[in-house]
Amino acid sequence: MNRPRPVCALAAGLMFFLTAARSQTSLLAPTPTSSVSGQFVISFVPASNPYFRRPDAGTNSDYLRLEPALLTVSAERFKSALWSEIGLAAGSPWGGKIFLALHPARSLDEPVYIAAQPFLRNWNYRLEIPDLISRDRCARALSAVLLLEIANRNTPVSGRSAAVPEWLTDGLARQILESEASKVILTAPGKMMDGILQNRLNEKRRGIDPLVHARRVLQNSPALTFEQLSWPSDAQQNGDDGGVYLASAQLFVHNLLAVENAPADLRTFLAQLPAYENWQAAFFDAFHEHFLRPLDVEKWWSLQVVAFGVRDPGPLWTPGASRDRLNAALAVPVNVRATSNALPSYAEITLQSVIKDFTPPQRAEILDARLHDLELVQLRLTPELAAIADGYCQVLKDFLGERRKHGPRRQMGAGTALKQLDALDLRRQEIETRLSLAAMPAELNPGPP
Repeated sequence: MNRPRPVCALAAGLMFFLTAARSQTSLLAPTPTSSVSGQFVISFVPASNPYFRRPDAGTNSDYLRLEPALLTVSAERFKSALWSEIGLAAGSPWGGKIFLALHPARSLDEPVYIAAQPFLRNWNYRLEIPDLISRDRCARALSAVLLLEIANRNTPVSGRSAAVPEWLTDGLARQILESEASKVILTAPGKMMDGILQNRLNEKRRGIDPLVHARRVLQNSPALTFEQLSWPSDAQQNGDDGGVYLASAQLFVHNLLAVENAPADLRTFLAQLPAYENWQAAFFDAFHEHFLRPLDVEKWWSLQVVAFGVRDPGPLWTPGASRDRLNAALAVPVNVRATSNALPSYAEITLQSVIKDFTPPQRAEILDARLHDLELVQLRLTPELAAIADGYCQVLKDFLGERRKHGPRRQMGAGTALKQLDALDLRRQEIETRLSLAAMPAELNPGPP
């Protein structure tokens, strides 16, 4: 589906219309739910949703099942993460309200509509979002409406609303989702587990390197140029290019924010967008200390891509840092509900709990994510803990039935995997205790018993 270029739109079903919301799609509820800051107001018309019963939607953690109470929390958390990325202090005043109209999903790829609406002296925003949506599309929708709100804060209601470039919207959304501290988007759990509590994988947290996914994608495909990032196609935003566009956008935003005074320049860029016919002119005006013309950006970006491709994992971590990183790689984040009406709270469970309590499709997805994290941190752990991390990797590979480079494919049973993980946990605790004692001052170290 082609879209008009003057309209800033998100692909993968996310269509960005800077016009008044259509009256026929109004879904305002009589008792809307407000977020803690008051900026987000969520309305919802409940109805039976057949897509909740689809097997692919129920087991795939990429799909979110949104509820008003959860969406208010998620929106505030996402706002906090995005503000932090661009250097806005927590608690800063916001400009316009954001009305999220939640409605029963009609398909798994239903569009998300965003409208900027002049109201008295401020711009308000309406986001029409289905209650079943992929995690990426939800993040991109929140990123788009939040950036739009920031850009229009000083724009008179008689003026023109900003058009935020797709690479910034998509790059920030991916950066937040892949960040270690991005426990932001909550989803309604499926059903009670053994009648006790409801667990749901919080997200496929990478936790160690926010660029780990981009790194894997760009190892096999060249990153897009700045010109290509500026005008992505619908297929690229859908991820039909193997994720190259999204990985390139995240890497570009990640590196751009690392240049001197970049957060302040980015805020200036957003504030100037409504005054320019196209975002490129606003970009070069805001970042004039670094880039004067497109060629300057392309040269800088080419060097960033080359450095990204050849960068080594870096020096080994200290014993204390190695311990913390290994524990983070082993922990599985979940949202836990004590009762069906309670809001979920964040918790971490063990690999053993995943094997015992989750369905085969869920645990395969979760354990595969843990395996990637363990393989990544292993490169920088102290030698003793690196050996333990390798042990966890081998157990997970055997349990998942991953084919080894040498020898036949092995499929380890759940009982054997649980015993080996328990043994590794004991060895890890012994090593961590020994490393902690070695790091203590001599007068405080009691020595061996």
